[in-house]
Amino acid sequence: MRKIGFRYVILTLLAALPFVLSAQAGKKLRVLVTTDIEADPDDSQSLIRFLTYSNQWDIEGLIATTSIHQKKKVASETIVKILEAYNKIQPNLLKHEKGFPAFAELQPKVKKGLPVYGMEGVGAGHDSEGSEWIIKVLQRNDDRPVWVCVWGGTNCLAQALWKIQHTQTAAQAGKLYKKLRIYTISDQDDAGPWIRKTFPDIFFICSPGYTYGNATWVGFSFGVPGSNKEVVSNEWIAKNIQQGHGPLGAAYPDVAYGMEGDSPSFMSLISNGLNDQEHPDYGGWGGRYVFYTPQLSHTPEANPRPNWPVTEQETRPLWANTEDSVYSTIDKMWHKNIQATIWRWREEYQNDFAARMAWTTKSYKEANHPPVPRLGHPDHFSVKSGEQFHLSAAGTYDPDGDSLSYLWFQYPEAGSYKGLISFSPYAPNLYDIPVTAPVVNSPQTIHFILKVTDKGSPRLTRYKRVIVTVLPK
Repeated sequence: MRKIGFRYVILTLLAALPFVLSAQAGKKLRVLVTTDIEADPDDSQSLIRFLTYSNQWDIEGLIATTSIHQKKKVASETIVKILEAYNKIQPNLLKHEKGFPAFAELQPKVKKGLPVYGMEGVGAGHDSEGSEWIIKVLQRNDDRPVWVCVWGGTNCLAQALWKIQHTQTAAQAGKLYKKLRIYTISDQDDAGPWIRKTFPDIFFICSPGYTYGNATWVGFSFGVPGSNKEVVSNEWIAKNIQQGHGPLGAAYPDVAYGMEGDSPSFMSLISNGLNDQEHPDYGGWGGRYVFYTPQLSHTPEANPRPNWPVTEQETRPLWANTEDSVYSTIDKMWHKNIQATIWRWREEYQNDFAARMAWTTKSYKEANHPPVPRLGHPDHFSVKSGEQFHLSAAGTYDPDGDSLSYLWFQYPEAGSYKGLISFSPYAPNLYDIPVTAPVVNSPQTIHFILKVTDKGSPRLTRYKRVIVTVLPK
């Protein structure tokens, strides 16, 4: 009887585990932004997009910093101006989804770093309200990771880490480092490389190097080959974001160098069914990255910017650039490069932003809302070599009653099995498809993506990721 009882308890706990994990996954992410806002209009643009998703996160701070583009100035007042525009439309956003924070909650979290460049602001006597706030956020009795989205230089965060290192025991400091998840938009001062070298265990996503052309985030809005340029054009932005979209749309500045170069730092934090924040190698709206030690040779040997902060080889592995192979419906060609890991989703994330901007002025009935994908099976399961199984989107629905289009596809770069899976029979718009597992000699993972798009205006897309482990017979 004891054996039966013990087995029953174990089975009960295993059955409950998915619900426990689901509850943990359902907690809001803690997110903190540092920005060299006013160095370029794109930081203001990114902040506006960020605020339209602010109900999905616990925003821990909005900190004005410097960068190589703005070495002696911080502009927290611009953050506040945009928050004031957000304040006017926040009640309307609440008609569409719950949880958008009030201005009174966000405004006290606006802080300043020092108006000095890079490592000049790191060390004894260089504390700022921004660096002190970061320490306070990390020390809060909350075990959730803190995602730090770095849109400019990194010295404010570096100063916080320097002080923790010099004032805490190794054990205390280690607990704080473990909470950090850093995503920097390239290296815009010399503090980012210092953090990676000095704190080798901190989770870090970056396109290191001194040429932006070798950065993943360029795929977000720049006109790289294969990408859809129309949905990032001035005409599209004016129609879908700026004009007729209330005070927040009017605050969205025109493009100077490129649209929203900083947005990729938080795009993978959006809950869309595709993104998995703790697995940058899975790929999502913020791009795809793999964990390795990149070499400086990945950038041109002749430095076109002699004062750029990156001059030394990386000393540790980090989440850095990798490639996807993507077929473009724009030029009818295959493209394999690092930017493709982002631009492959461009129409979908742009439509999503356009819909949220419409939420700032329209009623619920007048606006479109994303579909809700469902699966007729678990999102992780195992099969044997050569076994047939089904992928099913049973139960998927749209909250507005819109008709839906379905697409199942394999994401080969995200799994360990790199071969292509043959779907047979197969056609687009099947919500249920049969799949035959490949023959393998060792366990292999295959990532399948369900893409569900409604027929509202704009058309909105959500996803489900299914990870199938194929076991040898």
